[in-house]
Amino acid sequence: MIPSTHSDAALRRSFVSILGKKEFVGAGVLISKSLVLTCAHVVNSALGRHRFEDSVPAQGNVVRLRMPHVSADREFFGRVEQAMWRPPRAHPSPQSGHAETAGTFPFPYFGDLAVLRLAEPPPDGAEPAPFLPERDGHAVIALWASGHPAMTITASPRAVAEPWIVLDVDAGEAREGHSGGPLWDRDREAVVGIVVATHVDAPGKSPVARRPLYAIGLPAIEAELPNLPPVEVPTAGHGWQQTLAALERLLPGTQAVLKCETRLAAKLGRESVHQAADHHRLLTLAVGVRRGVPELLEVVREYLVDTGALGSSDERAAWDRLLRAARVISPRETLTAQQRRELVGLLAQCRETDPEDLLRAVLPYADELPLVSGLMDVTDLLEGYPSDNRLMPPLLQAVVRISLVEHSVGNPLSVELDAWVDRVAPRLGIPEAAVHQLRDDIRPTPCGGPTETATASPRIQVELLPIAPGHRFTYQIWVYSGGADRHELVLVQDSEVSSEQVVEGVRAVLRTKVHEHTDQALVEFFLAPPWLRLDVDTWHLRGNEEDGDFYLGITRRVVLRSSGRTRDTYAGWKRRTKALPSSRPIVLDQRSARPGVAQAQLEAVPNAGVVIMCCEQQHQNQVLRQCLQAGVHTVLWHRQDHDTETAKRLLDLVEGISHTKLPETIRLERAKALADPDCPTHHGRRLSLLYDGPDHRPPPFAPDAWALTQP
Repeated sequence: MIPSTHSDAALRRSFVSILGKKEFVGAGVLISKSLVLTCAHVVNSALGRHRFEDSVPAQGNVVRLRMPHVSADREFFGRVEQAMWRPPRAHPSPQSGHAETAGTFPFPYFGDLAVLRLAEPPPDGAEPAPFLPERDGHAVIALWASGHPAMTITASPRAVAEPWIVLDVDAGEAREGHSGGPLWDRDREAVVGIVVATHVDAPGKSPVARRPLYAIGLPAIEAELPNLPPVEVPTAGHGWQQTLAALERLLPGTQAVLKCETRLAAKLGRESVHQAADHHRLLTLAVGVRRGVPELLEVVREYLVDTGALGSSDERAAWDRLLRAARVISPRETLTAQQRRELVGLLAQCRETDPEDLLRAVLPYADELPLVSGLMDVTDLLEGYPSDNRLMPPLLQAVVRISLVEHSVGNPLSVELDAWVDRVAPRLGIPEAAVHQLRDDIRPTPCGGPTETATASPRIQVELLPIAPGHRFTYQIWVYSGGADRHELVLVQDSEVSSEQVVEGVRAVLRTKVHEHTDQALVEFFLAPPWLRLDVDTWHLRGNEEDGDFYLGITRRVVLRSSGRTRDTYAGWKRRTKALPSSRPIVLDQRSARPGVAQAQLEAVPNAGVVIMCCEQQHQNQVLRQCLQAGVHTVLWHRQDHDTETAKRLLDLVEGISHTKLPETIRLERAKALADPDCPTHHGRRLSLLYDGPDHRPPPFAPDAWALTQP
């Protein structure tokens, strides 16, 4: 027997044994003062029916129960809640019918859940179990009915295969009669699922050395049983005082608290304390229940809307503080139970979106993508994904993408998904304009449009961090492939090196990570605005016995990009980028050295996306900063010459050229300058290009593409 620990006490207080006519047939878990959750096939066995019988047990059928760890000798009874009967079936959706039961098509199981309502209160000492989703890969224990030699076993989650969790048994053995028992995560002190099946060796085949165990996780339970009252959760510690302070600011009077507490208790299926309600009771009621904090936010928001209190700027600021504090308490739950049920119902009818592709699109820079088995699994994961200060949560980004995919194949549910996003976004503090902007950004555009990337070939992207005064550097290098739409971190240099060693790093990445497109690869240096003056596009590596000198700006296209883009600059960037095919370049000359003048000139021509900068070298960074803040897409300048003739040459150079061709055009000009050593004044020698497209590389120094560009 595996010894129990103090943290297992809560599990034992909620454990229920289910009896047949003569023996234990399975287990269950107490989820409220009057409800027990178990498997449907366990109830069938207890009632003497075939374990895969799908008809709802009659109201008069009574199931015998015990709680051996609370009151071993007492027997009590429960009846099946008919609205929450989900027999084993072979279909993902109960609406599919029951023509094939799990007995005729054994894998995968769906359903196999039942809820029993107790005829009388449970024994003294019994408590509902706290629940959490299984997501973190923690080892769990399973607790069995009395009569088995080992009261517990330990297991490690292996994978999620919708709707099951697959676990490897590390100690003990799962046998028939263990179904319905709770899986307990000792680290988080919560039930993460209930056992549904174990592996059975096929006749004539060698036994499996490590029999897997199968369980139904909390997200699948909630999806199958939409009418299930919210389960309890472990009480949170962080964010309590912040949330309490925000509630006291928004609900200053006792009547306000009373109304919100009464309404919240009704939503959560809990008992209201009426006149005894206060801010502390209101918060306690929400924190102890699954999705209780989102329900609290919804109740407070409804009250503020009803009373017209959200109209003032002070109240809106207080509401924002409540949102932030609530996310500290409940970082993994943002949707109310009803919002989640509505989403699950819609996703069950979406067939065209690949879950892995969706994760890759929403989390393009994640080091490792978690294993997922369906859209419900993806959205459950994304709901609790860290937002990294993004304006648009990953969950809403995912639903918008699903809607666009379903719309492309004519699924009418795409309209319903859009409506769901439009309803939920304001409740999460997301502006309506941000939702529309996201749809516009990710909606497919015709080939050749203004948002087309400059090249389909890979790009070497260098995050360069100069050390003052700008002669030594640390850096990180990514390889970006437009076709795969993925950034891969391939080289990190944390110690200070010279510019020649930076070039050696670029050259090594070209040789080892970029194969078939080596000659076409674009090299992009990401620099903070104060360092855009660096001549990175003229750096080169001394030759060796294998080949000659390696010149960055001649052997390949080299451009600068800013690591200083922000959401605030995006509105201008989007407007100017959209107008690139038809807009004319503008010139910012020496008069624009004063920031106010440069800003006024850029605002006077709001659609210009290409700027020719001709001002003295000591002023170039100031003007570049103004261009970035205005959202300018491309800046072309000569680092040394700034006369009228230079401006004319650069204007002639970009005349009639698509902005996507500028990197190659500048490369050719640099090559012409070196090919003509007798002409030291050729403008290609010190020519530089800031080409600031939308596809920025990943954190930690730059946010992902959409988060960066959100207005």
